[in-house]
Amino acid sequence: MTQSPQHPPHPEAGSTHAHRIGVVGAGRVGAVLAAALRSAGHEIVAAAGESGASRTRIETLLPGVPALKPSAVARACDVLLLTVPDDMLRNVVEMLTASGAIRPGQYVVHTSGRHGLDVLATAAAAGARPVALHPAMTFTGTDLDLDRLAGCVFGVTAGDAEKAFTEALVADLGGRPMWVPEERRTLYHAGLAHGANHLVTLVNEALEMLAAAGADQPADTLRPLLQAALDNALAYGDAALTGPIVRGDVNTVRAHLTDLRDSAPHTLPSYVAMARATLTRAVADGRLLPIRAAKISGLLDAAVPGTPTGQAAAERARLQ
Repeated sequence: MTQSPQHPPHPEAGSTHAHRIGVVGAGRVGAVLAAALRSAGHEIVAAAGESGASRTRIETLLPGVPALKPSAVARACDVLLLTVPDDMLRNVVEMLTASGAIRPGQYVVHTSGRHGLDVLATAAAAGARPVALHPAMTFTGTDLDLDRLAGCVFGVTAGDAEKAFTEALVADLGGRPMWVPEERRTLYHAGLAHGANHLVTLVNEALEMLAAAGADQPADTLRPLLQAALDNALAYGDAALTGPIVRGDVNTVRAHLTDLRDSAPHTLPSYVAMARATLTRAVADGRLLPIRAAKISGLLDAAVPGTPTGQAAAERARLQ
């Protein structure tokens, strides 16, 4: 019969003691965060990863760290880092707790943006100290991410007793904490997803439009414009809006819709959705007269016939 590993006394929250950290879910986020914590002086005692890609990340980013089963990882550490997909997180916590791998005094830290502390309720009931710690960054899962952690904001949720520990862990990762109330975690995550994930979709559709227009290097064409637009939006908000919607150029918008319908119809719904959102913001800040806004709104309503408003607008257009 094998003996369970011996553990040092748990460090007090906020101490400079090097923690024994275990990682369950050595994906793009987990392996990188573990590598950063290792560089900060913490001991990565074990990591769990099921896929070939995860095992490769353990070998390349965490050389010498044993790859173990999740329950063995949890038993070997005083800080358990859970970097599994959102929809798997609750089941993983419940499974580890039921197996007895979670113990009193152990920090259990997850990196989900959507979830707060509720998802760790079974671990907390077993005496563990729950922390939600989400890096507001996109990861490649390579050492390129390590430098990008400097200055990264982490959306964190923790109890008062875990606050100092959480701040110290974020500091060791090179980041800075943004405290998010438990009931605002989903809204926080939606803001990040809308800004970053949907940006990727938007940019790729714009690249496809430019390629259809004959650009041989659409990324080079778009890059300076996107970089300037992003910088201006972050610095000036709605005042950074430019283009035909804000100017009220009804005929230009009409031409856009016609050409997109003919040449890139799969981009039409997202163009209409973003144009409508832009229209609303331009009217709200007084930069677009209501009469021009109404004309543009009518064009947008008629542009996507499959929607209820589009069907009504198309029928009005047919009868006129």
